[in-house]
Amino acid sequence: MKTKTDMDARILAIAEPVADDLGLDIVRIRVMGNKRTTVQIMAERKSDGMMNVKNCADLSRALSAVMEVEDPLVEGYALEVSSPGVDRPLTTPAQFARHEGYLARIELDRLVEGRKRFRGILAGVEDGDQIGINLEGEDETAFMPFDWISEAKLLITDELIAKGQEIAAAARAQDNNNDDLSLEEE
Repeated sequence: MKTKTDMDARILAIAEPVADDLGLDIVRIRVMGNKRTTVQIMAERKSDGMMNVKNCADLSRALSAVMEVEDPLVEGYALEVSSPGVDRPLTTPAQFARHEGYLARIELDRLVEGRKRFRGILAGVEDGDQIGINLEGEDETAFMPFDWISEAKLLITDELIAKGQEIAAAARAQDNNNDDLSLEEE
């Protein structure tokens, strides 16, 4: 789910090693547009799941250099690097596990009990790839294979916003400590 098209996958193959060298994980890649192509890359730090402006700029510069050499797109394009945001897409089983307890929307690539879309509270991951979700009005947790999921994202709630603010404050404090350490080393 990090990619949808062959071109997305090609860009991912180029971007992942670059992001990894910077301590980042690629969350999602989309190549979009008709008249002007945009390569949208969402990433986050491996350490805390955050992504600040400096991380975006560093990844953008590093990717621009590599993509100029690799030249995956024939036509020109705009590179857009961002954080996944609060209402982030969920693209790996680990992300589903990390966000257990939060409201999410999941869309499947097939019908299950007459529907493709599900909304509920994430209930963890079993056996490495069975995504659990507690659906409103259901007594038991529903599990679906990760491979059946075509799209999933967190939905904004007060709890998610509060948790995001808590993590962001901790990340800012860590970033400030790192900046202070850098100044001391100079």
